[in-house]
Amino acid sequence: MSKVKAYTTELIKDAAEIIKKGGLVAFPTETVYGIGASAFNPEAIARIFEVKQRPRFDPLIVHIADYKNVKNLVQRVDKRVEILIKKFWPGPLTLVLKKSDTVPDIVTAGLNTVAIRMPANPIALELIRESEVPIAAPSANIFGRLSPTTAQHVFAQIGKKIDLIIDGGRTRIGVESTVLDLTDEPTILRPGGLPLEEIEKVLGKVKISPFNKRPRSPGQLLKHYAPRIPLKIIKQDNGLYIPEGLRVGFLAFKSIQRNLPFAAVEILSPTGDLKEASANFFSSLHRLEDADIDIIYAEPVPEQGLGRAIMDRLRKAEGLKNE
Repeated sequence: MSKVKAYTTELIKDAAEIIKKGGLVAFPTETVYGIGASAFNPEAIARIFEVKQRPRFDPLIVHIADYKNVKNLVQRVDKRVEILIKKFWPGPLTLVLKKSDTVPDIVTAGLNTVAIRMPANPIALELIRESEVPIAAPSANIFGRLSPTTAQHVFAQIGKKIDLIIDGGRTRIGVESTVLDLTDEPTILRPGGLPLEEIEKVLGKVKISPFNKRPRSPGQLLKHYAPRIPLKIIKQDNGLYIPEGLRVGFLAFKSIQRNLPFAAVEILSPTGDLKEASANFFSSLHRLEDADIDIIYAEPVPEQGLGRAIMDRLRKAEGLKNE
């Protein structure tokens, strides 16, 4: 029997039983698909790290479906947290706060902080409620590889190693959540599905964290979100040529302005809509990865709104520090 099953209410009940018994379930959120386990079951969390081949120093995000759960997971909820929760939850915003003793150290990679969010996807929320426990869930892929935006992406990478994949269709936003550290001065640890500009409308000026060898949230390592084949960002003002015998795939933002013999092409948004580009980003890279090419050339997108998250992931796919 296939591990990929279309969403039904009955399936959610089965999935919740798997979570309660220490199993692993992949499920859709509005950002990407996650691989989830009970946040209070260290053995199940350890299995997530094993399945993903994820280093134990990289913390996980805890997903909740009830605002009341926040106070059980953290030491203190200040006014900033209350304002952000009211404004942006459910949604693609993860908050990093000082953790309470109820959160196992394996979830937080031994840090004294925990990352929490409430996903804006009815399937995810129903699963969390039915499981009766917060669910720790990183992206449902091999660590460092392309994030999954469909159930099929999940199955191709880790499907044989987990208990169930809930197929809820393609994810709406297509890049991971924005991670905001509120343990001190507000600092974005990972740009994502909630643009910086929207957060600053509420909090005022927000810092952006530089690369950190000891990550305080997922997605902070230098090399991440990478396809199996090399990726190179092409600056728009540079001359571009394709060496003889090299099969090149091209990831374009709006259109192809270069008359070159690309072996495969993906366009993120013909109209230049950054929301559409974000939703198409990982799916486009998955298709290029499977297109029998030697390298992917990627065109940059404007670094505003969701474009900031796209460029963060392109740089990490190439292995570049933000300049």
